[in-house]
Amino acid sequence: MITQHQFVRYLLVGGWNTAFSYVTYAAFTWMLSRHLSHGYIYAAFCSLLVNITVAFLGYKWFVFRTAGNYFREWVRCLVVYGTAALPNLMLLPVIVNALVYLLHVPPGGKADHAAHFQLSAQYLSGTFLTAPYLGGAILTLTTVLMSFFGHKHFSFRPVK
Repeated sequence: MITQHQFVRYLLVGGWNTAFSYVTYAAFTWMLSRHLSHGYIYAAFCSLLVNITVAFLGYKWFVFRTAGNYFREWVRCLVVYGTAALPNLMLLPVIVNALVYLLHVPPGGKADHAAHFQLSAQYLSGTFLTAPYLGGAILTLTTVLMSFFGHKHFSFRPVK
């Protein structure tokens, strides 16, 4: 049974995890894209490892409040996030390329002067929000939507 307090704690920890995950992804993207072609894909994978562990600890200590079983629950948490992460890692280049096409913003962030959405393209080219960053934000939302029930019914399910 889901209690109201548990769900509120989940939303609070989830809000932190979402913000932390996106900042971690953006930082890795910024660092790796300067040195690697398609660095945002490597960034997604590297940040995933850090973010899953941080999310696991938040859910364990503050949301589901389970005792012991750290390794077992962490592996289960990897399974829940991995279920979302694999499709997200495959979709990330598709979404980034779609954004590049739709907004005429190359992965490096330099907007085409003839872009159909010139205001958006100018804004994007002059800010932190280039196609890989927008793609990462879009996929972060899908992970949030999928994870609660996976954690509730699998990762932190009490041992019978």
